[in-house]
Amino acid sequence: MSEKPQPVAIGAFIVGALLISIVTVIFILGSGFGQREKIVMVFNGSVKGLNIGAPVAIRGVQVGQVTAVKIILNKDTLDIMMLVEADFRPDAIQTVGAKQEDVTEELIKRGLRAQLNTQSLLTGLLYVEMDFHPNSEVQLADIDSPHFQFPTIPTDLERLAMKLQEMDFSKLAEDLESTINGVNTFITSEEFQAMPGSLKATLDAVTTLSTQLQSQLATSMPKVDRVLDGAAVTVANANTQLPLIADGITQNLDTLNQAITAFETAMEDIDSLVAPDSPTTYRMNEALKELALAARAMQQLAKTLEEQPEALIRGRRGDN
Repeated sequence: MSEKPQPVAIGAFIVGALLISIVTVIFILGSGFGQREKIVMVFNGSVKGLNIGAPVAIRGVQVGQVTAVKIILNKDTLDIMMLVEADFRPDAIQTVGAKQEDVTEELIKRGLRAQLNTQSLLTGLLYVEMDFHPNSEVQLADIDSPHFQFPTIPTDLERLAMKLQEMDFSKLAEDLESTINGVNTFITSEEFQAMPGSLKATLDAVTTLSTQLQSQLATSMPKVDRVLDGAAVTVANANTQLPLIADGITQNLDTLNQAITAFETAMEDIDSLVAPDSPTTYRMNEALKELALAARAMQQLAKTLEEQPEALIRGRRGDN
């Protein structure tokens, strides 16, 4: 005979399980584990390769994942937009500092944008990369969503494609054709055809002029060499003779100094015999002054020749 289940034990087991579940939920919510914030992002280009569950990262660190990818058609403008919903995990970002308020808007003002990037070139899978682009504008789509819309920017390939679409290739082709026609017209013109002959004549003239210059230099160089040799001999002779001349002048100056000394001695004897205010004394004093000036000039000349032996040929340096 089997035992009947006891209702009290079963009820206690169920109540205990419920209490454990409630405590676990309260603990998870209280600790902040698993907090999510829903955000939406709008992309104008293709999102092929962006699957549900794709990472949302800030500089390579995952802070969320894609939860939905939708397509929106604007009936008024017939524009198509790709709406991407994602769960953002604020607890994945460790914060420091005393500021308590939300800084998301300030980060967006500084250039934080969402952009599609490639996870792998082999698989072609995409993910959402968030990073700073200070020079980009904040462009938000006109959509009806209860969630926070994060601004996006196109990829480099999309920007290149947009620039290519803005280019007028038909005008570029016309300009290129016009340029080719102009070049063809110039090449087939008589002036261009005559350029080789004119260039040859110019080269022949240059060659003739070079030959004449070489001939003139060959004729002139011996004359120049002889002139330089003569100048070198003259300078060498001057360097030999000038010291002898300076020695002779020095000897003459010594003799003159002796004569002046003797003359001064004689004047002293005569002065003792002649009155100070007599004409003879006056004339003798004047003659003595002139002799003194002549002696100083001779001394200056000797000094100049000692310092500048070439002064007799070229003159004093201060006179030039």
